[in-house]
Amino acid sequence: MPLLELLLLAAIWGSSFLFLRLGVPALGPLSLIALRVSIAALVLSPVLRSAQLRHQLRAHWRALAVVGLSNSALPFTLFAIGALHLGAGFESILNATTPLWAALMGALWFGAGISRAQGAGLLLGLLGVVALVGGQAQLAHGISAPAAAAALLAPASYGFAVHFTRRHLGHTDPRVIAFASQAFAALLLLLPGAVLWPGHPVEPRIWAYVGALGVLCTGVAYVLYFRLVVRVGAAYAASVTFLIPVFGMLWGALFLHERITPPMLAGCAVILAGTALAGGLWRRLLPRSAK
Repeated sequence: MPLLELLLLAAIWGSSFLFLRLGVPALGPLSLIALRVSIAALVLSPVLRSAQLRHQLRAHWRALAVVGLSNSALPFTLFAIGALHLGAGFESILNATTPLWAALMGALWFGAGISRAQGAGLLLGLLGVVALVGGQAQLAHGISAPAAAAALLAPASYGFAVHFTRRHLGHTDPRVIAFASQAFAALLLLLPGAVLWPGHPVEPRIWAYVGALGVLCTGVAYVLYFRLVVRVGAAYAASVTFLIPVFGMLWGALFLHERITPPMLAGCAVILAGTALAGGLWRRLLPRSAK
């Protein structure tokens, strides 16, 4: 059932913030993400069996490299940097601002107009971010400003990648994009990740977190996502944005004993309302999913 697959995808992507929070203190952001994307590329590598898909990879490698940077290497690393100081639930809520950034990036760099509803969504989402960060700062007696900025710039990178992919890779097989985004991210990050590899032994549980990030949260999640896109449409699949913060906060509370506070819930609700307006999901979700 599409609904069950959507919930499973949200649970998996929500858990990625948990595994980041658990793994990044031991390995560091660059080393952890280098492993994550390398493992994911291996999981998705069966696409190379197809001669047609290999041809697409060779033909569009430059654009795919940009997507590898903007949709994987950069945002994954920024979220990992944020995870050094921010909770899993907090980061999962900031991740939900991706459609807000997509609307803004589209208007600034790709010539897409902003409707009144999208403009209202951007303003509403901004208010949600301010309320979320402000409430968190009051409760924690100050949060790391660079960490919060990194976690907020990560979905901005996703927003750019959405429009770049649509413009330059609109006719490319999604399986090629999924594999190449991880493979090119691995090429970008393996050397700096190796240079910054920690000098201490890595505990087995850390390797388990790395495996979960690479295999489950990236490789398997991409397969589920594109399966939903094919079966019920991109608009319905994109509604996973609304569910990821729910699971992000849930896993953080269950396994990291993070507090789910009224300011977090209020900020999350306002951000998601702005996301619905800015991304047009309020208009597209029900008609599309009913087909």
